[in-house]
Amino acid sequence: MRPQSAGTPWWQREGVISRMLAVAGVGVTLVGVVMLLVLAAQAGVFGPVPRVVAGGVFSAALVAAGMRVFGRAGGRVGGIALAATGFAGAYLDVVAMTAMYEWLPRVGGLALALTIAAGGVALALKWNAQALAVLVVAGAALLAPVVTSELVLLGFLIVLQLTCVPVQLVKDWPALHIVRTVPAVLATLLYVAIAGFDSGQRERVHWVLTAAVAVAAIGLVGTLLTVRTRPGDRIATLAFAVSTVPLLAVAGLFDRAPSMIVAGATAAVLTTVAVLAMLPKLRTVTRIPAHTGIAAAVAGAFALLEVCVQATRVQTAPIALFLVAIGYLGVAGQQRNRVAAIIGALFGLLGALTFMTRVDPGTLASQRLAEKYLDLPTALAAVLALAVLAVAAWGLRRAATPAGDDTVRSLLGLGGGVAALYAVTAVTVSIGVATGATDGFLIGHSAATIGWMAAATAALLYGLRNLTRSTAIAKLALGSGLLVTAAALAKLFLFDLATLDGLVRVAAFLVVGVLLLLAGTRYARAFAETTTGE
Repeated sequence: MRPQSAGTPWWQREGVISRMLAVAGVGVTLVGVVMLLVLAAQAGVFGPVPRVVAGGVFSAALVAAGMRVFGRAGGRVGGIALAATGFAGAYLDVVAMTAMYEWLPRVGGLALALTIAAGGVALALKWNAQALAVLVVAGAALLAPVVTSELVLLGFLIVLQLTCVPVQLVKDWPALHIVRTVPAVLATLLYVAIAGFDSGQRERVHWVLTAAVAVAAIGLVGTLLTVRTRPGDRIATLAFAVSTVPLLAVAGLFDRAPSMIVAGATAAVLTTVAVLAMLPKLRTVTRIPAHTGIAAAVAGAFALLEVCVQATRVQTAPIALFLVAIGYLGVAGQQRNRVAAIIGALFGLLGALTFMTRVDPGTLASQRLAEKYLDLPTALAAVLALAVLAVAAWGLRRAATPAGDDTVRSLLGLGGGVAALYAVTAVTVSIGVATGATDGFLIGHSAATIGWMAAATAALLYGLRNLTRSTAIAKLALGSGLLVTAAALAKLFLFDLATLDGLVRVAAFLVVGVLLLLAGTRYARAFAETTTGE
């Protein structure tokens, strides 16, 4: 080959021109094969047998020519293009025999297609040519939908996805990950959409589910086997993540119970993979890298979200979301895992948003609305919201935080405190309303105010006890306690004074007053002791 300098224009470089021409030749020739199989049939040219035989003979001749050309000087590009066209053409020929003419049973057609595709990728391995494998798979996958749009198309695309798994175990061919996965995923998603919008296709949902399971299973198993030998193969992880999308989407085609089973099983498998990659001892044994575990955790979180949506009603959805959030945040705190913390925080946020759609400030402030919308499930959801905040605070304390994060901690503490006060109010008012008592709403608000002041007093006392031990903790606790005290007093005079009546209002003022006296006395004594000690 004639040497070429780096400054040579691209159109004068033999490698670039030859590859461009070869790829164009593959595409045009495969289009011609499709026209022979499909358009000739529509025009009534030749009979089915001559068309299929001609396609098969032509494909075999291309493979033979490619093998002959490859062995000659400068014949690598041409040999790859010819062989790829031949294998892809033969694959399309089998698709036509199975789907168009129904000469082969579907199982037999898929088996024959698997054999042809395996031959193509085996030759690619022998020649060490990623381009050959990519062209075979891409050519067959892109043009198979032109030959047939029947459901069996998914089977042929899944065969292509499966055929390339052994290749990925021994070769780092990232492009092959993409071309073997994307066509099967897109086609399955298309059939999911068709089944969802076309009621006439609803009887095929079980076959679509089977295809989605197969695509996800091949993606998962292939990736796990690949990353054990090449831990840095992030394209394999990306292919696995993409392969789970149809399975997450197909659950929506079923009624509540079957949908929960599909989504629950998906969540269980994916979460197990994430746990195996997350726990250090298990990660050492399974050799699943962190990026694969993250992909599994995210996909499993989406499946869990589907379970929460399907298993609950509007009033109970926050309960399920908060429970999942507690689980993820607990794992995050125990393992100091940021991915679990982010997922748990997102579930907690979704739970809070769902909770707020039913328990908004207007509902808490109106007796009529509270009695209409608040009940024991609302109280339970509010208690779980408090549990989410407690677990999140525990996890933050365990997390290693740089010294410059004090401001962030303070802001998070402030936001968490406001959320906790709101949840406490929701708990007490919901329980008060759920009792059915005439003054249940009023008693609930009185209890909420007392609870706010009790929390403020506890924070102040805790801060005072830590004045000499930890200045930072004392500062945070005292600041929080004073803020909550101000909030409790504002509620007492701005809301309770106007809304509560009788003994309920008296009890609120008396208890809050006593707690203020206790806090003030202890505050003065603590600082007096500090001054004396100095």
